[in-house]
Amino acid sequence: MLTILTYNIHKGFTPGNLRFVLHKIKSALHNTNADIIFLQEIQGKHSVRSAAINNWPENSQFEFLADDLWHHHAYGKNAIYTEGHHGNAILSKFPFHSYENINVSYLKSASRSLLHGVIQLPNSTLPLHVICVHLGLFSYERKHQLIKLIKRVNEHIPKHEPLIIAGDFNDWQGNAEKYLYSELGLTEVFKSENGKHARTFPAWMPILTMDRIYTRGLEIKHCTCLHNKSWAGLSDHLPLIAEFDLKL
Repeated sequence: MLTILTYNIHKGFTPGNLRFVLHKIKSALHNTNADIIFLQEIQGKHSVRSAAINNWPENSQFEFLADDLWHHHAYGKNAIYTEGHHGNAILSKFPFHSYENINVSYLKSASRSLLHGVIQLPNSTLPLHVICVHLGLFSYERKHQLIKLIKRVNEHIPKHEPLIIAGDFNDWQGNAEKYLYSELGLTEVFKSENGKHARTFPAWMPILTMDRIYTRGLEIKHCTCLHNKSWAGLSDHLPLIAEFDLKL
């Protein structure tokens, strides 16, 4: 079995940036024991916050979260500013063959990227492709980014090699589906298993289906949205977790 999780961690702060809870997020993530974790809005560096917050980690947030459980990780900046930068990260128990961060920004005011990793799974003859995404807030922006995502997959991922695309799609209107299904043959795991996308935002009263897990070439075994009280108080999003058969 292969267990994956996707989560927008809101830079380690509770909704409204009221409290810094990265240590609690780390504990919660470790308790899932997921094999591969897709993270969005992860702070790579912030000089002001690191000086002002007593328990700010000495290393980057993705290295802090990975600790001794996920020995392999990739990080891609998608927003760079005077104080530092944040972006997407992938934590993995298995080694990366390679990874690349692809700029898909459409607006100067909103930097976005796709983090594409190639992971070598144990006892597998095929590599696993994983793409962590955080798409824009506007529909015309997301359309541009989805076209770039489709181009990336078609040009760099053979159709017989398994693929997982997960993250924050900001797609509450459900427009991404027609692109990813018709152009790439992807299946969204929650829609496949439950007949509808998971509601993940806002975490305290989830209404919008912002976060997704799409796959191709893997058999879905189980999926769930982690929506108990301990998760609802950590970020403005809820995490999604899914299990796949590993017969590759």
